[in-house]
Amino acid sequence: MPNIKASIKDLRKTGRKSTYNDRLRNRIKRAVKSFSDLLKQNNPEKAAKLLPNINKVLDKAAKKNVIKKENASRKISRLTKNLNKITANNVKDTKKSS
Repeated sequence: MPNIKASIKDLRKTGRKSTYNDRLRNRIKRAVKSFSDLLKQNNPEKAAKLLPNINKVLDKAAKKNVIKKENASRKISRLTKNLNKITANNVKDTKKSS
């Protein structure tokens, strides 16, 4: 435990920031996981509605330096790519069946 007054204050501040950062990281994980589950269930409509929310969460985390900017953009890109792949497959399937 710190003895100096400023160190005690720093410890409090670090605790608050850690709580905020952990909450934001968990929010990212939950959003990405639910998006991936929707893609696995072959439900691109709901996944497409969820994608802007995920983008917002990732951009906010990057803005607050919880994750790096490149990390956020890479995740957004990959999630969008996966969604486009699923929707393209659905379009091909419907064309073949008609």
